[in-house]
Amino acid sequence: MDVRCTVTRRVLVVAYDDAQILDVACSSATFEIANEYGANPPYAVELGSVTGRAVRSSSGIGLTGGRRLASVTGRIDTLLVVGGHGTETAMTDEGLLTQVRRLAPRSRRIASVCTGAFVLAAAGLLDGRRATTHWGYSELMASVFPAVTVDPAPLYVRDGNVYTSAGVTSALDLALALVEDDHGPTLAREVAREMVAYLHRPADQAQISTFLAPPPGDRVVRDLTGYIATHLAEDLSPPALAARAGISTRHLARLFTSQWGVTPARAVRVARTEAAAHLVRGSELSLVAIARRCGFRSAETLRQAFLSHYGMTGDTIRRMVDMPPPLGKEDPKTLRREGRTREP
Repeated sequence: MDVRCTVTRRVLVVAYDDAQILDVACSSATFEIANEYGANPPYAVELGSVTGRAVRSSSGIGLTGGRRLASVTGRIDTLLVVGGHGTETAMTDEGLLTQVRRLAPRSRRIASVCTGAFVLAAAGLLDGRRATTHWGYSELMASVFPAVTVDPAPLYVRDGNVYTSAGVTSALDLALALVEDDHGPTLAREVAREMVAYLHRPADQAQISTFLAPPPGDRVVRDLTGYIATHLAEDLSPPALAARAGISTRHLARLFTSQWGVTPARAVRVARTEAAAHLVRGSELSLVAIARRCGFRSAETLRQAFLSHYGMTGDTIRRMVDMPPPLGKEDPKTLRREGRTREP
């Protein structure tokens, strides 16, 4: 029998016109699926806005079913402010800021997604705190709100009971972290698996992967970067790369530092580590075989690289892969939907 607590964790998602719909969807869907997998007490998600009327997302899709923020009373578990193109207007909307300030003391924790951090900062809720936002807006936030210590690198930051996260899909990372705080890592992993989130990324993982970063402007660095990505098991030492490009190792170092902000050796290590992580998540190769394929001297060297880059070992990364339940173990959501419980 599935006995559920009558108490709920009330989540109030604060939105406004031209908010990013993914900021709302990633967060609310995570809590919804956590409920389906047995979150106890369950989450009760509400959408709030200044007027209570439908909110127009930046994609043009309307979000209905919200309530007027001024009408919200009682305790709130999580107050979450989303970001989007409308942030510039929202952060100067005194009506919105007044309500955010009023609701903050009623909330067990406060959070923001992407540029929603600007709204929290404008409301004075980030003064003296460390926070993050989308990497493309971190310098602006630091200049507009000097009382906030802006860290552009992490996916999300917790400072006391205040959480801020980076851009768009990091809303999923933040929401999974909140679920883990509330219900433990097992439920968080089940939710991540259901959402086909291959890896519940740690907070301090960098926002930008070398696979996603824009290509450098210098042709030599661009060509070498492509070569590195496709020849990971070969000699990629600075002398070998310099010889391939027909330049000195000193000039090679200057080019990589100016284009990537890292040394050639560091760029190679990151490329190898991220490629190895993809193989760990997407293949059944042993860590020894993956280390060899990606140019690491040993599985232990790869393990150290994972710990440095991701804060976890390869075994931990592999356990967090999106996988079907083991044979003989039925999906808990199906069991719950049919009114049954899993046998112990």
